Amino acid sequence: MFDFASPNAYYCHKVLPGILERTGAEMEIVPVLLGGLFKLTDNQAPFVAFGGVKGKMAYEMLESQRFQEKHGLDDFAFNSHFPMNTITVMRGLVAATELGVQEAYIEAVITAMWEQDKKMDDPEVVAQVWRDAGLDADKLLEMIQTDAVKDALKANTQAAADRGAFGVPTFFVGDEMFFGKERLGQVEEELNK
Repeated sequence: MFDFASPNAYYCHKVLPGILERTGAEMEIVPVLLGGLFKLTDNQAPFVAFGGVKGKMAYEMLESQRFQEKHGLDDFAFNSHFPMNTITVMRGLVAATELGVQEAYIEAVITAMWEQDKKMDDPEVVAQVWRDAGLDADKLLEMIQTDAVKDALKANTQAAADRGAFGVPTFFVGDEMFFGKERLGQVEEELNK
């Protein structure tokens, strides 16, 4: 389960290719709307849920810094516009998947959001990022307004909640669920079974 909204989705996006190469596994990226998933599961973003816990968010930032250093994620820059509403880019991901350009789309959006500090909930910024990446921005903008794309994102989000997901990134290996970047080692172990 994937949404650009989480910096942890960025971290996993960068680390997963190595896991897939080592295990020979393939990955299916399922776009969900994190805000919708939170509503369906009564979850909250960590900075809301734990913002009042002394030292908790400072530790989360330290843990993220350690993860970045361990995996050489030197290009990561925490987005100054965070948090952002990702409905446009997530509908765009559904559309890009239908158009067969999912990989290029993800790379363009995730780079803009978590390396280039772009305001990825501004439709003009989003469309320019798509254009700069060589994506058909006009087609994507048309498709994200369709009921088919909107309904697909809603259905994915509901299916994720029904399966037990409560946040992103969430991974399923068969029926086993793993949540968060901290579980990538467990994901790899499960894939090696």
